[in-house]
Amino acid sequence: MRLFTKIFLLLVFFIVTANSLIAQFVLSGTVYDSTKINFVPNVKVTNTKGSFTVTDSMGRYSLTVAEKDSVTFTFRNKSTQKFAVQTVADPSRFDISLRINYKGKYSTMKEVVVFTKSYKEDSIENRETYASIYNYQKPGIKTSVSPTGGVGADVNELINIFRFKRNKRLKTFQIRLEQQEQEKYITYRFNKVLVKRLTHLEGEQLDMFLIRYRPDYEFASLADEVTFNQYILNASYKFKIEMLQKDASK
Repeated sequence: MRLFTKIFLLLVFFIVTANSLIAQFVLSGTVYDSTKINFVPNVKVTNTKGSFTVTDSMGRYSLTVAEKDSVTFTFRNKSTQKFAVQTVADPSRFDISLRINYKGKYSTMKEVVVFTKSYKEDSIENRETYASIYNYQKPGIKTSVSPTGGVGADVNELINIFRFKRNKRLKTFQIRLEQQEQEKYITYRFNKVLVKRLTHLEGEQLDMFLIRYRPDYEFASLADEVTFNQYILNASYKFKIEMLQKDASK
């Protein structure tokens, strides 16, 4: 009988405790000044039972509350009205603004729109900047027409034929620019965002995969989207097996 009573009391205790825990949750948000831009630190947030917390340097707070609680915000000994927790639509984002002006270290930036050039725009701009290099051709014998209408050999081309160092330098620069353009195109297609989305690799493994399975320019330029994405998936399966075997060998 006494054992039964103990078990019964324990059950009651657990039920009451569980109910009280279920009824509690975390209220969190950010406190701003009247501009709704500047964060307000060191604001005391207090619930009905007297539990409290203080906002951090970014005006953020988190406080455990009960469903029937109310909360107040106190800054420099001035308190706000009581806010009933039951009326809060989203307890994870209960932001408020105080009727004060506070200029701290941090504030919310106004909307910033960032424009970025596409790969094609970058490529066109680069080709326009270095047009003379991209269009370079090995000098040869060419004809030119004089102002009087006479036709003869192009003297400049004849001179350039024997400017060996200059010709070699221009050709080397042209090859390097073309290689850089090809590498940029590979990076444009085999980019980290796409690879991460398809493979779910992250961190060091993602970086390792991007280096090890970087495709060549010919494949990157000729493969359609389906073929290219399938290559990434197949390579990721192989890579993950290699990683598992490596871990197992350790």
